[in-house]
Amino acid sequence: MAPAVSPTIAARRDQMFPALADADIEHMRRFGEARTYAAGEHIVTAGTVSPGLIVILSGKVEITQAGLGPREAIVTHGPGNFIGELAQLSNRPSLVNAEAAEPVEAIVIPSQRLRDLMVQEANLGERVMRALILRRVGLLESGVSGPVIIGPPGNGDVLRLEGFLRRSGLPHRALDSDTDPCAKTLIERFHVDPHHLPIVLCPNGKLLHNPGESDLARCVGLLRPVDASKIYDVAIVGAGPAGLAAAVYAASEGLSTIVLDCRAFGGQAGASARIENYLGFPTGITGMALMARAYNQAQKFGVEMVIPDEVKLLGAADDMSGYRLDVGDGETVRTRTVVIASGARYRRLDVANLAEFEGTSVHYWASPIEARLCRDQEVALVGAGNSAGQAAVYLASQVRKVTLLARRDSLNATMSRYLVERIEAQPNIEVQPETEIVALDGHDGNLDHVRWRNQAAGVETTGPIRHLFLFIGADPNTDWLAKCNVALDAKGFIRTGPDVAPGHGLMETSRGGVFAIGDVRCGSTKRVAAAVGEGAQVVAALHAYLARNGRAA
Repeated sequence: MAPAVSPTIAARRDQMFPALADADIEHMRRFGEARTYAAGEHIVTAGTVSPGLIVILSGKVEITQAGLGPREAIVTHGPGNFIGELAQLSNRPSLVNAEAAEPVEAIVIPSQRLRDLMVQEANLGERVMRALILRRVGLLESGVSGPVIIGPPGNGDVLRLEGFLRRSGLPHRALDSDTDPCAKTLIERFHVDPHHLPIVLCPNGKLLHNPGESDLARCVGLLRPVDASKIYDVAIVGAGPAGLAAAVYAASEGLSTIVLDCRAFGGQAGASARIENYLGFPTGITGMALMARAYNQAQKFGVEMVIPDEVKLLGAADDMSGYRLDVGDGETVRTRTVVIASGARYRRLDVANLAEFEGTSVHYWASPIEARLCRDQEVALVGAGNSAGQAAVYLASQVRKVTLLARRDSLNATMSRYLVERIEAQPNIEVQPETEIVALDGHDGNLDHVRWRNQAAGVETTGPIRHLFLFIGADPNTDWLAKCNVALDAKGFIRTGPDVAPGHGLMETSRGGVFAIGDVRCGSTKRVAAAVGEGAQVVAALHAYLARNGRAA
């Protein structure tokens, strides 16, 4: 994509903008309809839903990015090219503009039929899917398209909004309200009080004042109203590895599927800086890259994503046809079966003033956003599991020093050996065993110092730490099930199998037709690969349940 992209994307330009042969276009005709556009006509406008994937038969179309300044050219499409990126796969608002440079004849393939093309024309669909993904990567790297966040750098709400958009795979920009001239101009134009920052300018022109994630998601088209009249075959609560795996397998086998998550896709796996022991990736892969592939794969098969939207209650449907999930602001999802994959929530330090620094100086992720904040500084990281090890190694490549604090006397009991060896080989990682944090000191929400104590020696140390990373495990995310008659164990994990209800399968809960998979299930193996396996396995149980209850897919 134009000059603002990385060498990697530039090297794959032919895959991003493939030229379709006449035979390919003939295969695509049955999925769309013929359209014509006059010279100068706006075919697609950023912030509005595109009519679909547009295959050009004749004429030329200019594609530009929508930013705060002049439109930035991306590419000019001609005969045999097609217009679209991942937004068109799920019928969401476009991130770019498309204008006819001369009279154009085209075939327009709407989103639903585009998914049919992906499945029915496998070879052609593979080329199209690869191009859509690479185009989104190009937009992410260019940092021009998408919503614009304006606020002070390091502000907790700016970081919150940036983190949400990054985890959602949506291109965006963050402008410093103190120094960026474009930011200052917008603040003056909209008469924004500095105390009301940050603001977000959405691609559709709407201005939001320090929005919540749901409000921002609705403005940019990630979150849409739920169709209360539709009855799904399966509703999946949670979009981590287990939930996304279940979605891919269920939808690919013909089950109408909806996925809900209160934050973003990826779950805790999305926070992993690098996963190196996942089968099939010998060089490793970041958790976010792995989860983004699964998210796109689910949409390819027609899974409806409702993210971020919180499930508040699970109850029986009024007509006894299945279940009802109360979500969002008074909305309802009707479904024949439910798969609970709500995973776990991060544990927090037992330090009195922890909340004061969360979002600005205390982090539960180690992404490029956090790394940018603490570049060339000294940071502290608490934890001794694989996630902590991956984060420590990643941060060591970005910061001056990482002090890793662990409660045990060694990392070997809880961390994979390859990570222990890698940490030992990093000159700027210092491991402090048998050590716990006892105090956080700072002002205005920003850390200045962290104090920790070595439990064996009883010695306290104060370090000039402005950023603290916590990877101390997680608890089951089951608070929302308190009034849902789903049996839990003493630690809050969901009980499943014949022990909890006679005749139930391994993953079925105390309520028939309600299943639990992944980290939230009692007795599950807390690994990404195990969660994916359970996501695939539960689909057979769904088919069996639906067949017994008169709805065989």
